[in-house]
Amino acid sequence: MIKEYLEIGKITGTHGIKGEMRVHPWCDSPEFMSGFKTLYLDKKGEKPIKVKCKPHGNMVILKAEGIDTIEEASKYREKVLFMKRSDAKLPEGHYFIQELIDCTVIDADDEAKTYGTLTDVSMTGANDVWHITDGEGREYLIPAIPPVVIETDVVSGIIKIRPLKGIFDDED
Repeated sequence: MIKEYLEIGKITGTHGIKGEMRVHPWCDSPEFMSGFKTLYLDKKGEKPIKVKCKPHGNMVILKAEGIDTIEEASKYREKVLFMKRSDAKLPEGHYFIQELIDCTVIDADDEAKTYGTLTDVSMTGANDVWHITDGEGREYLIPAIPPVVIETDVVSGIIKIRPLKGIFDDED
């Protein structure tokens, strides 16, 4: 499902004494997060903050406009930051994980056959693994690779797959 504001990271602490904050990015890389000039303190975009971000190892150092002391910065510890979806430029056919979550997963060859809902994504390095939970609460894992994932339509909330044999109830 396309969302206007997406979680991008969480403030974990302060950095130095001039109001900088350490952020654990929940995106592909600290460099991705560093491309934003405005982030939000709420999922509705009602609390924008002007920021400058720079990668620092696997973290991001964030300086927010108007926050100039360690005391002011410490008030934001544990706050989740949001990005505006339209501020991000993704290549065609790429989606944010948050947009994939809750999509209905159906069979690409028999659209009447529903496998369940995409409930989580694990990043394994070689390829992502999608967690699909059926109506009875059983979880299945599928590789997010082109022969399996046939079509992804996050606007409609539908993912069409052609599962590998044996993933769903030991199919032949």
